[in-house]
Amino acid sequence: MTKSARKRKSASPGGDRSSHDDEPEEGGADEATALIAETTANLARLARRHQLDMLDYLLRMAHLEAEERLRLRSRRKLS
Repeated sequence: MTKSARKRKSASPGGDRSSHDDEPEEGGADEATALIAETTANLARLARRHQLDMLDYLLRMAHLEAEERLRLRSRRKLS
């Protein structure tokens, strides 16, 4: 296969779509952030239970970031 044939193949529509393209877009950023906060909290508990310290740490950091974004977002809506 030539270089140009590979380029055309990889650039074809729908050829390399990520999984989020397959899901219908429901809700907005707030709903996504809330889901991420809940999911990362659950995953952090799982990591902690299995003594996966680095994963636990990273997941807790992601959870804190999501919670902070929700807090800031709700503060702006109150103003």
